[in-house]
Amino acid sequence: MARIHPTAIIEDGAQVGADVEIGPFCHVGPRVVLEDGVRLLSHVSVTGITSIGARTTVHPHVALGGEGQIRNNDFVDGKLTIGPDCVLREMVSMNVGSRKGGGLTTVGARGYFMANSHIGHDCHVGDDVTFANSVALGGHTVIGNGVIFGGVSAVQQFCRVGAGAMVGGLTGVNRDVIPYAMAFGDHAELAGLNLIGLKRRGLSRDAINAMRGTFRSVFYGKDGSIESRAREAKARWPEVSQVVEIVDFILADAKQPLCLARRRGEVE
Repeated sequence: MARIHPTAIIEDGAQVGADVEIGPFCHVGPRVVLEDGVRLLSHVSVTGITSIGARTTVHPHVALGGEGQIRNNDFVDGKLTIGPDCVLREMVSMNVGSRKGGGLTTVGARGYFMANSHIGHDCHVGDDVTFANSVALGGHTVIGNGVIFGGVSAVQQFCRVGAGAMVGGLTGVNRDVIPYAMAFGDHAELAGLNLIGLKRRGLSRDAINAMRGTFRSVFYGKDGSIESRAREAKARWPEVSQVVEIVDFILADAKQPLCLARRRGEVE
């Protein structure tokens, strides 16, 4: 049975699952779905066509399902889906999709979003991500599984951040960051691979060495283009799925250029 505080407003049409908790002064719009076990602690606003996955906890003053922050926006059918077992801390905001971007913003499972984090319209965020305080995603960004953002970092519209990457605090990402890399700086540069994250994933030494070899040859090689060196790395280590993932990311059709490595000898 749902537990709903008497000061909460639940509009007709909202779908509220079993064991949902809706605290004081929350507002749930008519096209909202709260799956089983969702907790809205207090002063939470959920509007638009928004679905919140099971067992997700939403802390005070979070705003979910607001329209995309676009001038003269008249699109009323944008959607936002949030996966199960997420934690949204104080004052997080997530917007629905826009007409131009396909109408859908997605957030995966088990994400942890610290205070003041923002996910713009038409973003697609993977599973198991961590956003520190005041991380902001511009519209149409794509964030892979397991990405970690340091505080007050920001991602420009249409950029991609590959799976397993780590973006440092106070970093501005205006180019695509390859999977499993570390990116730092007021305008992000790659600083090697996220080796600690790779070891936590249980990757073998051989796989990590192949990834390091790929990173060096792609970003510090002198023969051919980055794309040609990436293809050579994939041909050399076709059995290492992470190398294949990095190369496919580099070769994908993208709207933003690639984030490059710092120009110094050994950054790892």
